[in-house]
Amino acid sequence: MNDTQPGEERAAATAATAEPRGRRVISRLAPITVTLALVSAFATFLVLAGFSPIVPKSAVVLDLFLANAIIILVLLALIAFEGFNLIAARRAGAAGARLHIRIVALFSVVAAVPALIIAIVASITLERGLTPAFLQDVRGYILRTADAVKSYRETQCETLLREANLTASDLDRSKPIFASDRTMFHDYLASRARFLGFTTTAMIKRDGEIVERVDAATPLRVVQPEPTDFDDAQRREPVCLELEQGRTFVALRVLPAFEDVFLYIARRVAPFASADLSDSAANLVALYDLFDEQRRHIEIAFATMYVLLALIMLLSAVWLGLSVANRLVAPIRRLIHATDQVSSGNLYVQVPIKRTDGDLASLGTTFNKMTAELRIQQNRLITTNALLDERRMFTEAVLSGVPAAVIGVDSQGRISVLNPSAAKLVGVGEGEPRDGVIDAPLVSVIPELAPLIDQARAGRARVLPGQITLVRAGRDRIFNVRLTAAAGTGQQGYVITLDDITDLIFAQRTTAWADVARRIAHEIKNPLTPIQLSAERLKRKYGRLITEDREVFDQCTETIIRQVDDIKRMVDEFSSFARMPKAMLERDDLGECVRQVMFLMRVGHPEIAFEEHLPEHPVVARFDRRLLSRALTNIIKNATEGIAARRDLPRGKGRIVIDLQRSSDGIVSIDVIDNGIGFPAENRQRLLEPYMTTRSEGTGLGLAIVAKILEDHGGGIELLDAPADEGDTGARIRLHFPAGDDTPGLPEPAAPKASQATEPTM
Repeated sequence: MNDTQPGEERAAATAATAEPRGRRVISRLAPITVTLALVSAFATFLVLAGFSPIVPKSAVVLDLFLANAIIILVLLALIAFEGFNLIAARRAGAAGARLHIRIVALFSVVAAVPALIIAIVASITLERGLTPAFLQDVRGYILRTADAVKSYRETQCETLLREANLTASDLDRSKPIFASDRTMFHDYLASRARFLGFTTTAMIKRDGEIVERVDAATPLRVVQPEPTDFDDAQRREPVCLELEQGRTFVALRVLPAFEDVFLYIARRVAPFASADLSDSAANLVALYDLFDEQRRHIEIAFATMYVLLALIMLLSAVWLGLSVANRLVAPIRRLIHATDQVSSGNLYVQVPIKRTDGDLASLGTTFNKMTAELRIQQNRLITTNALLDERRMFTEAVLSGVPAAVIGVDSQGRISVLNPSAAKLVGVGEGEPRDGVIDAPLVSVIPELAPLIDQARAGRARVLPGQITLVRAGRDRIFNVRLTAAAGTGQQGYVITLDDITDLIFAQRTTAWADVARRIAHEIKNPLTPIQLSAERLKRKYGRLITEDREVFDQCTETIIRQVDDIKRMVDEFSSFARMPKAMLERDDLGECVRQVMFLMRVGHPEIAFEEHLPEHPVVARFDRRLLSRALTNIIKNATEGIAARRDLPRGKGRIVIDLQRSSDGIVSIDVIDNGIGFPAENRQRLLEPYMTTRSEGTGLGLAIVAKILEDHGGGIELLDAPADEGDTGARIRLHFPAGDDTPGLPEPAAPKASQATEPTM
């Protein structure tokens, strides 16, 4: 449940919806400013339109301009304040900020579009009203006059340039005359100038030196051209220059026959065709500029005032839009804030209802009713969940105490529930997360259950028993399986119970075989002694009397005696298995016990290398030295037989390793590792049962006796494969049992010393 009290939640909601003090001041100042702006705009319009006794002089217009400008600045400040708040709220992700911005933008567009349309229409009307027809005629006349002057000047330049080219060609051909008779050349130049009507004709250089000059009745001053003009003329392109405001035209052309000499021709045009025409055009342009300047001043004045009035109307409309948007968004924002509180788990929040909210107030009332209903339903759900939690905890406690594995499977065949025993069965240790198993398909985790699941889905039985064998850590485990259909909410799941009966079956088989062994020992051992004695008596009494087939007689009697001994040995093993003595546990050094057994086996099998990995300090434990020595001897004997049975192993390459360790939790383990033929891949765990063997000469009781000895010690035996470094073959038998004392655990043994390894004796 939420720990917040209802009064605190309502106070928090009220505080969240309260307006800051600065906003309240702005909300009171804004209507006054907007009203004043509208009044100022209306008064300005009356003065400019002439509907008031005030004459719109420059001072009056300036005062109105300043007053409206101040009001506009105040409106801009108010709108900027609101805009800053909107942007800040949008960046902060405040409730309703996006809706608020959209409403403000909508009102601004609605206010701005009409103002822009009116501005365009007014500008066109003012432009046409202040443009009389005579100004259009003046402008046309001026343009035609300017075109005529331009055409006249272009004609003069073209004519003068053409004549300059002809004159330059004649002068180039007259170069010999210039060199022999300058007077004749001067007369020729003068006649040429008079014929073409040149005012001044001269031959000049770049530095201003005049080589020859011929003037008309009214000579002109030779104006030195610019260096760029000389450069242009040097490229054989005549240059036309205008002097004295278009009254005089000058042509400049290079004379190729002369060294750095240019032809300078000047012609003065008629006064009525140049100066008068230019003055008239200038006067007309000045007159048009005067009228145009007055028209522009009027347009600028009216446009400026209209812009101010339009800004006032636009900003007022924007502020009204902001005000209306605030009134629309405020209740929505309170509702969104309250919704956020509900989404965070606070069902005690209440939306404040104001009279000014209008129809939106009913939405707040409905929301408050909804939160009240949610609180009631939440309390009911909390109570129900508490009961479900109690039931779940009780069920988990029951399942955790059940030794059998319990697995819950949904209708899709996925694992939904695992008790600790089931988690251990699928490889999840105690305290480890079960995320990789929960929701996983059951047939992928335990494939052996797939036939039972298919059988349950195909049939209608609610309870389906069965038995499966699972291989875990190289050991075969037998489980009784009970599958129960669990129907609910229209979908059917299953509860699967797996009970490990491996030890029970093993105990039952061992007990049965022990009973059989007692009967065999009783029924067979009694006649064996008379048979053996009879055979020995026949051999002693009649061995000297038989002369024919003496070898056959001796062979038959020896066979009888030997077979009787073998049967006696087998009966003795039966008796030992049936009457296994109870283990007498005493504190002793387990390492010394292992060393003694290894010494005997090393002497008996010199062709095999034996290695001992024993701690340097004593390994004290509670065990029966005689029985454990017997078990180790049996295990090592099996290892030697496994090495001998490996045909591909050269003689002298057999190897047996004894590894003694004690873990931190007080468990002693003895590993016997060989590089023989190893164990079969399947059903190896059944080798621990009586009369189960893979060798033709074995009785099948050795490992069963070892398992019984370890069971009496509170431990067990594991049949494993040898590590890969042992040659990828071989067996590894692990004997483990509790130490049974308070001696602290020993560290892992270091690598075996070289002195501990015994090489085979060839």
